[in-house]
Amino acid sequence: MHVRFPDFRLGKVLATSFTATLTERHGDAVERIPTPHRLIDWLAVSGLAVDSCTTAQLDLARELRESIHTVATAAALQDALPAPAVHVINDRSAQGRAAALLTPEGERRWQLGSASCVEDALSVIAADAISIIAGERAGKLALCASPTCQAAFFDTSQSRTRKWCDMNTCGNRQKKARFNANHRKNPRPAK
Repeated sequence: MHVRFPDFRLGKVLATSFTATLTERHGDAVERIPTPHRLIDWLAVSGLAVDSCTTAQLDLARELRESIHTVATAAALQDALPAPAVHVINDRSAQGRAAALLTPEGERRWQLGSASCVEDALSVIAADAISIIAGERAGKLALCASPTCQAAFFDTSQSRTRKWCDMNTCGNRQKKARFNANHRKNPRPAK
């Protein structure tokens, strides 16, 4: 029997894309990396391919994901950063072995060695989180306006006024709800 997993929500920012492996946190939560193999899949599509993953490594990944979510949410709200979550991010960042490479287009890419493991990939994700939370990149952390989502995302729009973590999901859902509510208030006259 083939199990169908929910699709990944991949954005342009590694750290916040990683936090999107758990969505609808304030509604019916959707876990997008329920198994070690699914984490391998996510890392591969994110340019951080590894050969294997244990249940313990999946637990480390989820701990990092939740720590990034907690710290990014606090940063978006301009609250104090929770020390335990900061500690997890710093630990994961320090434990990995990855090289930053400059592409001909002037972008940074990460390269894991042939013997790399999940911890090495997690260190790249943690380093990415540090760079956005510390304000080292152009953009700002914001929270999705969807009441069931409220995911932290990195807004790189020109005006820095984006409302939704993903227009194709949360944004469209809210626009559809608004349209339906308006349609019920003002129904079209019968012909």
